[in-house]
Amino acid sequence: MAFDLNSLKYNEAGLIPAIVQDAAGGAVLMLAYMNRQSLEKTLATGETWFWSRSRQAYWHKGETSGNVQRVKEVLYDCDRDTLLVKVEQRGAACHEGYYTCFHYRVEQDGSVTTVGEKLFDY
Repeated sequence: MAFDLNSLKYNEAGLIPAIVQDAAGGAVLMLAYMNRQSLEKTLATGETWFWSRSRQAYWHKGETSGNVQRVKEVLYDCDRDTLLVKVEQRGAACHEGYYTCFHYRVEQDGSVTTVGEKLFDY
């Protein structure tokens, strides 16, 4: 039985949030948006494709940096309005050079601490 991509609940711009998670370690790497076409490309190629809201264009994660994401599994939530994409991350997921985009921790006193190892300078 084939899954109907149109059964997902895209927002008014035709986008659905995609949480990208390290398949092996479980770290949340990033949040991006997909439309139907970028999800189709992701499923067809086995690497992540997203829709850039700022550039209004498709982007293949790692196309210029080489830090590609090999898709291991794509899941959707019970409301069909969010995707979870489990990947094998090559290099850093974050354009700032960190493995995950979630490397700023807000402390109880309101200060911010950078966590994680920086893998490259941007």
